[in-house]
Amino acid sequence: MQSHTIQSGRRRLILCCGVVLLHAASATTQVLAHSPAEAMAEAANAFLAALDDQQQAIARFSFDDGERINWHFIPKERVGLPLKQMRTDQQQLAYALLQSAHSHVGFKKSLQIMTLEQILHEMENQSPRRDPSLYHVSIFGEPSTTKTWGWRIEGHHLSVNFTLVDGKKVSSTPSFFGSNPAEVMEGPRKGLRVLAAEEDLARQLALSLNEEQRQVAIISDVAPADVINGPGREAEPLEPVGLSASKMVKRQARILKRLVRVYVVRLRRQLARQELAEIEKVGYDQLHFVWAGGLERGDKHYYRVQGPTFILEYDNTQNEGNHAHSVWREFDGDFGADLLKQHYDAAH
Repeated sequence: MQSHTIQSGRRRLILCCGVVLLHAASATTQVLAHSPAEAMAEAANAFLAALDDQQQAIARFSFDDGERINWHFIPKERVGLPLKQMRTDQQQLAYALLQSAHSHVGFKKSLQIMTLEQILHEMENQSPRRDPSLYHVSIFGEPSTTKTWGWRIEGHHLSVNFTLVDGKKVSSTPSFFGSNPAEVMEGPRKGLRVLAAEEDLARQLALSLNEEQRQVAIISDVAPADVINGPGREAEPLEPVGLSASKMVKRQARILKRLVRVYVVRLRRQLARQELAEIEKVGYDQLHFVWAGGLERGDKHYYRVQGPTFILEYDNTQNEGNHAHSVWREFDGDFGADLLKQHYDAAH
């Protein structure tokens, strides 16, 4: 009986992955020649047009609704329209909206995170709270290339938040990607590590440090229980700031730069280029690196990279060090705060 249940679960997982890949293939028909803002508005309007009145009432919010900044990543009741309550064609349009803002890499990671819910469903005796279709779409305001609006797709271990000011200027934070398990240990997807690059590059950098550098960068033998700049608080710089990139040798600075790029290139190319240009403008030598916890693969660990304008954090401590969280936040730009301020200042 147990063997039959496991096999049935595996068949459901394979079917789930196949359906998601079919949706992804459908989403690739989107015209990528558009600017990211145009692509997002087009995708959001196509999604909304496919919904009935009852679905629209669940999916739509005013731009000023406080729900817009009420983000999270744990498995809990959420607002917004879940994939579970959509037809297949509507789900495809939701995936197209997700793809409109992300690169192939970012889109793939998003889908993989969703499908990990099926693995958790099997690991936890078919727990109903583990469901790849419990990801919710929320639209804030009127999608337009001239108006200010926003959107969010969110569920367990995934929260992507986009704000478009005047329909053109794009904010892409907070951005949260998690993975449970961090590495799939058995079954048809054994060996899958959704956030492998995020973990491996940081460990490579930490291991490359000499003793003097480690005294500054490694702040504790014990990692914090989770990322610090999580939901419910405004993004803020953390102390100690750690090891400056200006104190690294060239090889180490290159690894740090690659690590930052891993987070940024989840975004669509044009958005990623803009983010990287902003970091370049401030200067990579202004970035600082912090590590806490063990240095061996499988050890519970945490790291962060902090600059004058942003912070990224990664934590892998739960489930005996096989449950990872990663977040990217901007100190003044979360939910388009800086862009909105510029907009209101200009209006007055």
